[in-house]
Amino acid sequence: MIGHIQSRKARLVSENFHCVQSLDSLKLAKRLDRFLGEANRKAPVLFEFNLSAEESKYGFSAWQEDKWESLIPQIEQIISLDNLEVTGLMTMPPLFLDKEKVRPYFKKLRKLQSYLRHSLPENEWIELSMGMSADYETAVEEGATIVRIGTAIMGSR
Repeated sequence: MIGHIQSRKARLVSENFHCVQSLDSLKLAKRLDRFLGEANRKAPVLFEFNLSAEESKYGFSAWQEDKWESLIPQIEQIISLDNLEVTGLMTMPPLFLDKEKVRPYFKKLRKLQSYLRHSLPENEWIELSMGMSADYETAVEEGATIVRIGTAIMGSR
């Protein structure tokens, strides 16, 4: 599952998706954890981070590096949930025609991954989900382990 999840849709997501790449709040994490527990299963999740300060983007606010420390308490609470397996980070950068303009956002997500590896070493922080059809090459160059290339495969809607 990629995309914003309303907390009232958490049960549907927990029943129908193997992985959630857009975990954007502690409230959603707790609801997913509860529903997964009721189904006696676990699911991998990626934290979605808003690195651009765009109001149209979801995710934990992480555009200011000097505020990353304030994210740690929520992240620790989520990591401690029994039915969520936190495997990494995801971001949706602003849409640019020039692929090089997204590079700073991908670099920042990789830097945030390093910060979390240092701050919370009990978690592995393996995955970096970033890049779509228009910019996936740049994302891979910057360390993406997951890219989203639906349009390149399926064509425009």
